[in-house]
Amino acid sequence: MHTILKKYFGYDAYREGQESIIEQIVSGQDALIIMPTGGGKSICYQVPAMMLEGVTVVISPLIALMKDQVEALLQNGIPATFLNSSITAQEMRTRLEGISQGEYKLVYIAPEALMTSQFTRLSRHLNIQLVAVDEAHCISQWGHDFRPSYKNISEWIDQLGKRPIIAAFTATATKEVREDILELLKLRDPFVKISGVKRENLIYKVIRPTKKYDYLKEWFEKVPKEHTGIIYCATRKTVESLTDKLKKEGYSVAAYHAGMSTEARNKTQDAFMLDKKQIIVATNAFGMGIDKPDVRFVIHYNMPKNMEAYYQEAGRAGRDGEESECLLMYDASDIVKQKLLIAQGTNDPIRYRMMLSNLQALVQYCHTSACLNGEIMRYFGEPDPETQCGYCGNCLDTSELIDETLTSQKLLSCVYRVGQRYGMNLVIDVLRGSKAQRIIDWKLNEVSTYGILKEKSVQELKDLTMFLIAEGYLSITTDEFPVLKLNALSQEILKGQRTVMMKQSQRHVSSSKSKKTKSKKAKGHTGSNPELYNALVDLRRTLAEEKRVPLYIIFSNAVIEDIAEYTPKTKAEFIEIKGIGEKKYDLYGERFMEIVRAMTS
Repeated sequence: MHTILKKYFGYDAYREGQESIIEQIVSGQDALIIMPTGGGKSICYQVPAMMLEGVTVVISPLIALMKDQVEALLQNGIPATFLNSSITAQEMRTRLEGISQGEYKLVYIAPEALMTSQFTRLSRHLNIQLVAVDEAHCISQWGHDFRPSYKNISEWIDQLGKRPIIAAFTATATKEVREDILELLKLRDPFVKISGVKRENLIYKVIRPTKKYDYLKEWFEKVPKEHTGIIYCATRKTVESLTDKLKKEGYSVAAYHAGMSTEARNKTQDAFMLDKKQIIVATNAFGMGIDKPDVRFVIHYNMPKNMEAYYQEAGRAGRDGEESECLLMYDASDIVKQKLLIAQGTNDPIRYRMMLSNLQALVQYCHTSACLNGEIMRYFGEPDPETQCGYCGNCLDTSELIDETLTSQKLLSCVYRVGQRYGMNLVIDVLRGSKAQRIIDWKLNEVSTYGILKEKSVQELKDLTMFLIAEGYLSITTDEFPVLKLNALSQEILKGQRTVMMKQSQRHVSSSKSKKTKSKKAKGHTGSNPELYNALVDLRRTLAEEKRVPLYIIFSNAVIEDIAEYTPKTKAEFIEIKGIGEKKYDLYGERFMEIVRAMTS
């Protein structure tokens, strides 16, 4: 397994956890592997595929990722192909014939294609040693990206002549999702490996700006122009509007959403992968399977639908291990948008309530004053961290603490006085002494807490209410119209047994200058030979355009950095660089060393 790693992938050692996973799979044991985005999951089935006889079938819903992973494998000298709806009928026939002739070690396939008559007949006669189920959370109705086609996997495996090893992989899985994966894929005494969801190179921040676009413009002023990133929006309309605004500001930006033609989406994606566009503004239609290593920021202009979606989308930043920012720009109107999208997306009442509950968990994340890494870990069922991470937005927040105990007591008292039967907006109306007709009709103007916080703005009271919910001081139902409820901690506050201290930054801010953060390490190329580095980058771009592949498939940024730093001039020196295997040397070694020799002789 070490020979394969070095020869085909160019690495001398495995990352933490990879070796034990590969050993278990090759020994014949089923596996459930939960590993964070960018943690190296693909190596854990690609190396076994080369070690085992026969063929490995990789089931993936991500058409873009299939294409890129197969291209990367071919560049590394590993025979692989893919089957999905993006290829023509003739290409499908040619590839099926190649599979039947044993030309490939890995076959990537969409779950919808498993049960087609052609592939079903063929697979019964293949020597399938391993089935790797990527994005395995898609099989669970409790997962954030449930796909009914994943239910076909067990049926397809059952009709094979011999049951293969089954290994399931995902980056996100709560306890309920893990149980579904084990049951629905019928894993037998599996090896279960759960790596931590914490990624120390990602800096999570939650911002509540009064004017999002003004905040975004100020934020971009501090970002190096060469940095690439993704801005996620909830709707196509917001994508198009924000893209137009940024273009007028002179940014290298393109839009991406499902309403565009396939040709236009592919053009945008290719431009981003080749660094021809620095910023992509997109709905969540973009990013499924995008494996660009050097994404330096992911901004959620609108709140996503739940924590799983946020973790996966934010996780597209910093796959090369370099420091990257994940900024979530929160506004209460985002909740309304997401509830509408949830209602449009499901007719199942049980799944609807579950999705509302998952959305509420993210809302609470947006309002907590606790360590953001710790909140993510808790959500996914990991042990609470012993200390704060020290580098997320909340840990770096040094803003003033304000004693909000008295205001909180008045707010909680109002929830009690109105019978714990109403939502946040109505409670705030009562507190501010609203003369709305419904207040009068329901005689809520007669309760003792009517108008006792009339000096506070609606936004101030919304911020405080959501903070109390996030900290567990106040409960909220997960119905379509959530209702505020008191709990044990509410009673402690009302009795004066607990103090409520809220940071100034927990309120909406008018500009990015009100929340200063510090960087963990320097960004950008910091080597001793920037001219050589730039020449190597230019060659990589030329080769990527010639072959019509993403830049990282030629060489990653880290490899280019090392070539510029160590200036290899022989084959032995070149393949000593981490990430360069023998096939990569055969394809590109001499081209890159020509530049090294010319610029360092």
